[in-house]
Amino acid sequence: MAVSLPLIRQLQSDSPSDAWKALLSYAWDVCSPPLNPETAQQEVTRRDTQIAELDLFLATAGWDLWRGYEDAVEHTADALASWWEETAGGKAVLILDALSLRESPWILQGAIEQGYKVEARATGAELPADTTPFAKALGFVQRSALGNNGAGGAHRLPGARTDCVDYPWTDCLNTVGADPQIVIWHQWPDSRVHDFAEIGKGLRTLSQEVAERLTDPEFWRFVDRLTTGRRLIITSDHGYAATGNFADTTEADQKTYLKDTYSSGRWVKADQETQPPWLPPIALTLETKHGRNSFVVGRRKWKSPAGYPTLAHGGLSVLEVASPFIEISP
Repeated sequence: MAVSLPLIRQLQSDSPSDAWKALLSYAWDVCSPPLNPETAQQEVTRRDTQIAELDLFLATAGWDLWRGYEDAVEHTADALASWWEETAGGKAVLILDALSLRESPWILQGAIEQGYKVEARATGAELPADTTPFAKALGFVQRSALGNNGAGGAHRLPGARTDCVDYPWTDCLNTVGADPQIVIWHQWPDSRVHDFAEIGKGLRTLSQEVAERLTDPEFWRFVDRLTTGRRLIITSDHGYAATGNFADTTEADQKTYLKDTYSSGRWVKADQETQPPWLPPIALTLETKHGRNSFVVGRRKWKSPAGYPTLAHGGLSVLEVASPFIEISP
C-alpha cells in the first residue's frame, strides 16, 4: 500500500502539529498489525520498505516538516511525564532502549493474549534521536544515572524507584520490588542494534532475535511483575534505521560531504548554522533544546573507511524518531 494522495495533501496543507500527528499515525498503522513468527522477518522488511515512501516525501517535498518537528511533535518524554503526573496509585515505566515501531506487534499481541488492557500509539524522540537527549528530557543526567535507584528526585518521574539494566529477562524479575512506582531502563535492543550493525546481519538478524525475546515467557513474567498493582508504560528513547537497506549516495560531491561531515554516523554537533548547498537538502542543521546539531536527512548511505553500519540511529527518518508508547493495565 503506497502513501495515499490524501495523506500527502494533508502533510502539505496541515499545520506542522497536525501533519506530524497524521504522519506518526500512518507509521503506526503500517508497523503495528500482528506478525506471524514464520514470516515475520520478511514482513518487517516489507513494512520498513513501505515507510521508505514516507521518508522519501520528507526528504524531498516535505523536508520543511523536519524544521517544525521540535515544536510540533508529541515527544515521548513529555507524554511519559504527563502520564506519570495524571496516573494515581501504582505505576511503572519500562524503557526498552531503541525499541522501534517495528517491534511493537510482539508486545501488543502478547499483552492481549495475556489478558491485559492495551492502549497504544506512536510518539516522537528527542533530536538528536539518541539516548542521552532522552534521559535529559526526563530530567536525568544520563541513562546510567538510573542504576541502583541512583536518579535522585530532581526529575520528571518523581517518587520512582529507578534502575538501568542489561540482564536476561529472568534476572530482571529481581529488580522489581514492592515499590509502588518504578522506572526501569533496559539497554536491549539497543545493545543488539550495535552488535548486528555489520554487513551480513542488520534488520533481518535483529528481527529474529526480537521475535524470540518478546515472545519469551520470561519477558511476560517480567511484565506481570511490573503490572502487579501498577499500570505500565512500555516505550523507548528512540528507534533506529535499517541503514543497510538504504540507497548509496551517487553524487561524488555529496558523498564527500557526507563522509567528511558524518563519517559513519547519522548526526554530529554543529558549531555553525550553515547548511550544505543542495536542495532538497541532504542534511539539516537544527537548533533544539539539546543544542545545535547537524543531521542526515532521509534514507541515504555512503562508503566510509570503517564501513557504513547496517543499523544506526540519530538521523532524520521516521523509524529513527518514532517510538511505541504502549500502556498496559491488568
